[in-house]
Amino acid sequence: MNTIGQIFRLTTFGESHGEAIGGVVDGMPAGISVDVQEIQRELNRRRPGQSSITTARNEADQVELLSGVFEGKSTGCPIGFVVRNTNQHSGDYDNMRELYRPSHADFTYTQKYGLRDHRGGGRSSARITISRCVAGALAKMALRQLGISITAYTSQVGNICLDHNYNHYDLAMAETNAVRCPDQQKAAEMIRLIETVKAEGDTIGGIITCVVKGCPAGLGEPEFGKLHATLGAAMLSINAVKGFEYGEGFAGASQRGSEQNDRFLPTSPITTATNHSGGIQGGISNGQDIYFRVAFKPVATLLREQQTVTTEGRETTLKAKGRHDPCVLPRAVPVVEDMAAIVILDAYLVNKAVIL
Repeated sequence: MNTIGQIFRLTTFGESHGEAIGGVVDGMPAGISVDVQEIQRELNRRRPGQSSITTARNEADQVELLSGVFEGKSTGCPIGFVVRNTNQHSGDYDNMRELYRPSHADFTYTQKYGLRDHRGGGRSSARITISRCVAGALAKMALRQLGISITAYTSQVGNICLDHNYNHYDLAMAETNAVRCPDQQKAAEMIRLIETVKAEGDTIGGIITCVVKGCPAGLGEPEFGKLHATLGAAMLSINAVKGFEYGEGFAGASQRGSEQNDRFLPTSPITTATNHSGGIQGGISNGQDIYFRVAFKPVATLLREQQTVTTEGRETTLKAKGRHDPCVLPRAVPVVEDMAAIVILDAYLVNKAVIL
């Protein structure tokens, strides 16, 4: 499956060391203003080399729209796009051709396909998230006309985490520092931790929180297409993601129903006194803020020696070369936003088709 979505659909292609990363977006509503520079800004948020705590790989990540846009507006036809790969150092991976890197997809890809692209992981590389960012930027443009906004931020790196929920912070502040955290003091601590880990040739993981505001009630399906399930599937498809929770999530498991229930208020429109449900009840949006958290594991490529085996099963030692992120979170923030935008727009279009 290289396609996501029912009506707003993204199909991706490309490998990290191939000619290009690209995709086709089908189902984009016609007449939406498409700003190519806005798409480029989204890619710039994801691109490598943007700070001292990200990989030094220097890719321009320049998007080329091939179809589906005329005089600055979407035509309703498929939007094809490519982003050329221009700064591959494939030779950095020559020592990995005949071995399996710990916690990478080398072994599993070989078992599934009988071969693999050892250069940067090929299709399993995080570089393929470029296509998600292009599609997500397009989805955000459509959602903006509906009054729906999506903001993600780094809420935890290692054992350093924010002390409050998203309502406590000015989320716009997340874009003012390299780690994309809205708390400046915590951001400084996170950056120092990442720098320390990087100097040791190691990596570290953390958590990204995402908030969807302005989402109307009624999106999502009652059984297998529950909105939180489609959001979860989208987030878990992102490289290095190990966990997803929405609303109170796992913390709510230790509480009682009297503490968790969201009481309805006699307002117009009807709202709730609290939002423990995270904006979704019965798999369908209820009009409140949708918020969720996505856990990322530490990057699997370490710039230190690791024990592993060759493709023939013999013990060997690996020391990776090249340019790698010590922490994926700063560059993953836009990817989380964009995957959420793809899911929410698709759910909106499905719901519009159903209620007609």
